[in-house]
Amino acid sequence: MINAALYKRGLRRSALLLAVLCAVTAMYIWIIISMFQPETAKMLDEYARLMPELMAAVGMTAGATTLIAFMCSYLYGFILPVFPMLFCIVRANALIAGQVDNCSMVSLLAAPVKRRTIVLTQLAVLLSGILILDVFSTVLEIIGAEFYFPGELDVAALLLLNIGLLFLHLFIGGICFLASCLFSDAKRSLGFGAGIPILMYVLKMLSNLGGNAENAKYFTFFTLFDPNGIVAGNSGAITGMIVLLIGAVILFTAGIAVFCRKDLNI
Repeated sequence: MINAALYKRGLRRSALLLAVLCAVTAMYIWIIISMFQPETAKMLDEYARLMPELMAAVGMTAGATTLIAFMCSYLYGFILPVFPMLFCIVRANALIAGQVDNCSMVSLLAAPVKRRTIVLTQLAVLLSGILILDVFSTVLEIIGAEFYFPGELDVAALLLLNIGLLFLHLFIGGICFLASCLFSDAKRSLGFGAGIPILMYVLKMLSNLGGNAENAKYFTFFTLFDPNGIVAGNSGAITGMIVLLIGAVILFTAGIAVFCRKDLNI
């Protein structure tokens, strides 16, 4: 199904980016969780009142009374959705379009390995990186919560929330992977693979501002990921999670089909 040697090489080349993103994510998670105290929480809420547009744009809202709600407000609006998105953009582009563009794909196609095996292996590398980032974040959140505030975290709600986050990242990864399979030019692949998710996030930020800009939420897939709704168990939020997963499967399937059939001209 996949080529072990190619898979290991892909993971090695992902290791540095994964390490950097894990380190930055760990820092933010640890700091934010530690701030769930009356004094610091009050300070953050005051920032939200002083700079409502800025804080609202990145999904940060005041008034959280539980640890899971506090985490939803200050981790799931920007930090946890965006950092793995950067991994998807960079690695998806490098795994397919980047190798076609620099002609290293020639040696892969010259080997006795089927195209389908190559593309599935590269996809496995991308999926592994996404899973590593999200599992790492989940484990660290649980450890941090138990360290600072034993027994206050709703672990079941957190796990459901991070499953939704994983589905969001898979959908983003699907967009980036499909763009990488569609274009043989790494710049065009990066333009579409990065441009679409970034544009969608900007629209999400605009919708968070409210008023007339709130209608922007109908034009971005980020609306399908509703942290507070997932924690509350709202059916609409759960449906949004499922839509993201189905969309990811469709995008990955389309990327595989495109790569297997396209004329690479290399």
